[in-house]
Amino acid sequence: MTSMLDSVKKFYEQQYKYLLLFPFLLLVGSFLQIGWQYAETGDFVNKGITLKGGSTITVNDDGSIDSIALQRFLQENFPDTEILVRTITTAGSVVSLAIDTDLQESSDIDNLLSVLGQKVILTKENYSVEIIGSSLGKSFFKQTAIALLIAFVLMAAVVFLYFRTLIPSLTVILAAFSDIVVTIAIFNLTGMKLSTAGVAAFLMLIGYSVDTDILLGSRFFKRQDLPVMERIYSAIKTGLTMTTTAIAAVVVTLIFVSNDVVKQIMVILLIGLFVDIIMTWIQNVGTLRLYHEKTLKGGKVTDETRF
Repeated sequence: MTSMLDSVKKFYEQQYKYLLLFPFLLLVGSFLQIGWQYAETGDFVNKGITLKGGSTITVNDDGSIDSIALQRFLQENFPDTEILVRTITTAGSVVSLAIDTDLQESSDIDNLLSVLGQKVILTKENYSVEIIGSSLGKSFFKQTAIALLIAFVLMAAVVFLYFRTLIPSLTVILAAFSDIVVTIAIFNLTGMKLSTAGVAAFLMLIGYSVDTDILLGSRFFKRQDLPVMERIYSAIKTGLTMTTTAIAAVVVTLIFVSNDVVKQIMVILLIGLFVDIIMTWIQNVGTLRLYHEKTLKGGKVTDETRF
């Protein structure tokens, strides 16, 4: 076991240029997936009802209705309609069902209510209908995209002010950008539909990514009293402790929380945290070491500095 760990450590230290290929190939593949997604659907991400428009029927329920069976029944009757049946809980108890669809016309919604009435008793008091128009959905998506862009720009400004040099700042920005792009591509492959809550998860992910990258950059450039790899391993020890703690919290939430909105946030964070490990400790480390070689050591790193 020790010899295997030594071999991995030696490969990580000496073959970092080859390791750099992996995150960059992953980034290129993600761009291809997002491009294919856009060509097929007209959107770079699978948008949910809150972002593209639709309707939500909320029905009071005490937990007696089987949401999975109900969704299967409705989908059989409306095969060309996007339908999602989810439970709404309060203090751990089911209080209602929410039926999300991409229907916006009153006549289509009435047809759905008529079919729904075959399985659920509907009265004027026990259900409500909320319609989100396509223009409103597009407005939500535009505003959330702008929010992401502004967050990224402000993050870049703070990073540049912190490091005061261009290349280290760009490596942090590149790592955070790669994390977001790869996470979007993997999220698309899951088939989930992005909601406004999911956009909030991407905003959180920017913070997680920048946190580990600034940790690495600060240790790399400010601990000049230590050899390069000791600085990197010091950052890895702290950074992976932070990341694994966050992953553990996310996994526990996924196991014990059934709310669909919370689950989407946790899924995005889980994907992003694993991607961040690659982008920070392979991509960012590799680019910083290349920068160190070319600018601080005249193109060469001595054995003493490297290890």
